[in-house]
Amino acid sequence: MSQNLAITLGQHSIAGTKPDNDDFYGAITPQGNALDSKGIAVVIADGVSASEGGKEASQVAVKQFLSDYYSTPDSWTVKTAINKVVGALNLWLCSQGQRQYGGTGGMSTTFSCLILKSHTAYLAHVGDSRIYRWQGGKLECLSKDHRVHFSGERSYLTRALGLDTSLEMDFRVLELQQDDVFILSTDGVHDVLPDAYLAELLRQHGHDPQQCAEHLVETALQAGSQDNITCQVVRIGQLPEVNREEFYQQLGRLPFPPDLKAGQTLDGYRILRELNATSRSQVYLAEDTLEAGNKVVIKTPSQNFNDDPAYIDLFLHEEWVARRLNSPHLIKLHDTGQRQQTFLYSVVEYVEGQTLRQWMRDNPDPSVTQVRATVDQIARGLRAMHRLEMIHQDLKPDNILIDQHNTLKIIDFGSTRIAGLLEIQSVLQHNHIVGTASYSAPEYFKGARGTNRSDIFSLGVIAYEMFTGQLPFGEIEPERAHKKKFQYTSACLHNPKVPEWVDAALEKAAHPNPNKRYDLLSEFVADLTKPNDSLLASRQNRPLLERNPLLFWKWLAALEAVGILLLAYQLLH
Repeated sequence: MSQNLAITLGQHSIAGTKPDNDDFYGAITPQGNALDSKGIAVVIADGVSASEGGKEASQVAVKQFLSDYYSTPDSWTVKTAINKVVGALNLWLCSQGQRQYGGTGGMSTTFSCLILKSHTAYLAHVGDSRIYRWQGGKLECLSKDHRVHFSGERSYLTRALGLDTSLEMDFRVLELQQDDVFILSTDGVHDVLPDAYLAELLRQHGHDPQQCAEHLVETALQAGSQDNITCQVVRIGQLPEVNREEFYQQLGRLPFPPDLKAGQTLDGYRILRELNATSRSQVYLAEDTLEAGNKVVIKTPSQNFNDDPAYIDLFLHEEWVARRLNSPHLIKLHDTGQRQQTFLYSVVEYVEGQTLRQWMRDNPDPSVTQVRATVDQIARGLRAMHRLEMIHQDLKPDNILIDQHNTLKIIDFGSTRIAGLLEIQSVLQHNHIVGTASYSAPEYFKGARGTNRSDIFSLGVIAYEMFTGQLPFGEIEPERAHKKKFQYTSACLHNPKVPEWVDAALEKAAHPNPNKRYDLLSEFVADLTKPNDSLLASRQNRPLLERNPLLFWKWLAALEAVGILLLAYQLLH
């Protein structure tokens, strides 16, 4: 059987010598898929003593974080989810503090959280609560106090949640080991108990987190702590491990369907005709007999790969992606209802129209307005994916459909990179170059992971091809792509009608260096809408050899020809 991540947790908090307890803590160990996709969350907060609403701030911070974190898309990385949730919390606390208490920092609190996902610990921290780790007989403080000390006992927090609308959190990532013990504490504990004592206590009681937490709190009180006293002790009892045989059995729980013919029925879908077939899959047009004959598209895996776990995993991966996307410019998964699926296949909406590739063949000389409208719609679809930290990685004219209302839809999510899933240790690792080489960003061929800018590169290549009928770097053979010298050829050379300011935008979008590409899709669309003077100016300042090498060599050849003619004339006369 596969084993899941498991912890033992101890938590204890008292007001100490104070009348109220402004500390707060919480933890959630989810069940099912959330344990894999989001992990275990442990959070501690200490309301700032100088803040009138400090107690409320600490409670809201912990409760709201634990609620909102598990509501974030499971395609997000842990860091993105934390930043989004804590950023929103911080702004809310700032506004409420200003409204209720008439000043900045009216509702502020320290905040430290520990997320345990797969084999990794993610730490986020602001303020002077602390996170420690006990590993291999050694204690290490993993967080830094954001506090400035003056003479005597005077000090103040430089950073806290709700203190300022601009929030800077410390973030750290560590690999987990079996029997690691983490301590999260407020200053009522660590201000009076030295690290050496904490280490000794863990050596004696680390196997029992609850006993350890209670002992720490009581000892801090006896040691003269004048503050609220709170701590959490987390022991890693079991790291996740996937049983390979069980994993493969899950992948193969549904058999591959046979080759389908017109008129045959598959789980209530009547096959109308085959739309496309490759060595990897078959695509059919069908009607849903259970839903008034609505037309759908069914994709089935090829029998060539019925014993290939990596292939099956990618096939399932495509449906996983489609199920989480929602945009008019992304193909939608068809709701199968309550029917029992007896074979492995996926069902998506039927788009009556043509591919962008077909449209380009029928419209070889599009206007700037037509190309810009196309790029804008594709960008909207990509933006919906990028917000979920998904990179398409196989954008090309064949993977874009145009319906009868001229709405563009991106299809084929089999190569999509999902940041959140990469944080989960898996039996299968897909470390291959994805997509079609002529449209893939150069960084893929160097072994780098794709980013938003990689999709922007592909979009730039598509726009270039729409204007010119050519590719900016020519046809690229996958096996030789890593040796390819990516030298941009001006679109104006293939199509003199292309304005220079448009060519400048195309060149930036499809730049071989990702750091020199557009950072945002909206910037590319804007530069196709009107000239970017700064982009044009920087282009004009470059030598002709750099900005248009083909034109440079043509001019050089022409000058050489003139020189030869002059020399011949002089020799003859």
